[in-house]
Amino acid sequence: MEAAERARDLARLLLAESLPRRWAHSQGVGRKAEAVAHLVGDQAEALVRAAWLHDVGYAPDLVRTGLHQLDGARYLRDVAQVDSLVCRLVAHHSCAAIEARNRDLDEQLLTEFPEVDGLVSDALTYADMTTSPDGDPVDVHQRLAEILSRYGNGDVVAESIREASSRIVGSVQTIRALVNGS
Repeated sequence: MEAAERARDLARLLLAESLPRRWAHSQGVGRKAEAVAHLVGDQAEALVRAAWLHDVGYAPDLVRTGLHQLDGARYLRDVAQVDSLVCRLVAHHSCAAIEARNRDLDEQLLTEFPEVDGLVSDALTYADMTTSPDGDPVDVHQRLAEILSRYGNGDVVAESIREASSRIVGSVQTIRALVNGS
């Protein structure tokens, strides 16, 4: 998976020095996506690449809107020239459309990056939301509680995660059921 290695290297370049904890998280998400990639068939490579790249929008030089999913996807499309499916997965990972709506950025997000539905989207959410900020495996409910605690009541990220939590848990359950059944 040469493309996956390039994605990992780009994420390392953008995150390792400036945001080492975010880089640790991205490494865990990348590894978890690699472990479940077989579930998504011909979208496996896109899943793994998106997992490595999902949080690059947090890189200080890339922040424009404050919606890291949109900032990262724009960079990947416009500068890194990453393919459309990977950009769309990054743009919409972990129910980003809810936070985009809450930031009044939903029209931009949806116009520039049509949402990806189905198993590949669920798998990316699973990888992200069962990986701690330090890159370790964690229960989805613990991960959601950690995000809410980190951002605090009233923060747009916390409120968006609260609103998205049932969808996030559903995605995790879908992938977990497939992993346990395979």
